[in-house]
Amino acid sequence: MSTDYEFNHRHLLGLADYSAQDIQYVLSQADRFLEILNRPVPKIPTLRDKTIVNLFYENSTRTRLSFELAQKRMGADVVNFSSSSSSVSKGESLKDTIRNIESMKIDMVVVRHSSPGTAHFVARTVNAAILNAGDGAHEHPTQALLDMFTMRQKFGKVAGLKVVIIGDIAHSRVVRSNIIGLRKLGAEVIICGPKTLMPPSPDELGVTVSHDLEACLEWCDVAMALRIQMERQGQGLFPSLREYHERFGIKKRHLKEFPNFTIMHPGPVNRGVELESEVADSERSIILNQVTNGLAVRMAALYLLSGGQRI
Repeated sequence: MSTDYEFNHRHLLGLADYSAQDIQYVLSQADRFLEILNRPVPKIPTLRDKTIVNLFYENSTRTRLSFELAQKRMGADVVNFSSSSSSVSKGESLKDTIRNIESMKIDMVVVRHSSPGTAHFVARTVNAAILNAGDGAHEHPTQALLDMFTMRQKFGKVAGLKVVIIGDIAHSRVVRSNIIGLRKLGAEVIICGPKTLMPPSPDELGVTVSHDLEACLEWCDVAMALRIQMERQGQGLFPSLREYHERFGIKKRHLKEFPNFTIMHPGPVNRGVELESEVADSERSIILNQVTNGLAVRMAALYLLSGGQRI
């Protein structure tokens, strides 16, 4: 991509707002940050004068730690907000919370919330740059960006890849951002899982639907398994975890039967449900690469939304 490309976004609310060129530009900047992370001292002062608030209304480990580490590696002042230990527990609204935080002269907000559209609401409420770290079952753009970055790292491209996303499609924000981003970059996507874990109108996602895991594994270049949300087990969406694993879990035998697909998972992995342990730990798995690449991608997003164009 040309070095004079103009990145004109102030927020990262979802990949629906980004063109293929925008996505490619973020990934190209992530290349540079991955190079920095591999240095003996993986720190740069590019956000030294910025104050960033991590506003997490939902539990998170990987995403929150990845953002926080990215911010600190870039020299930002970081404030972590947890709703359970804040005035939210006393009844304070999101609008009042974010306006009070903004009055402390912040520059950026990373927000995760259980309600779809929260990041857009925050962007309309305050003047800071907003990064969506997951809003309900809507979008999780940085996860999709790191997934595409990892695919490009593995295969040298995203265009033309055959990707199957397996599991709880109906409730996943990861799958929506991935479908949007992958299709914009020219990949072919199939979603696979039980009918009860599909959205009401899966055709609206613009992808093929399958309920045959082994046919998908034979077809695909990348098999991305999604976490089965244990909290939904009581809703009767499938008979049991054992039956789910039997029909839709990737097993050791699949590695022998279908020797060409690569394994991904956004984490955390329920071993013995989405993936057998031997699969998660196999040489075909690039799950840990996703974690490392997530740091580089989030550094790139933070840098670009802070006003940077290149490093």
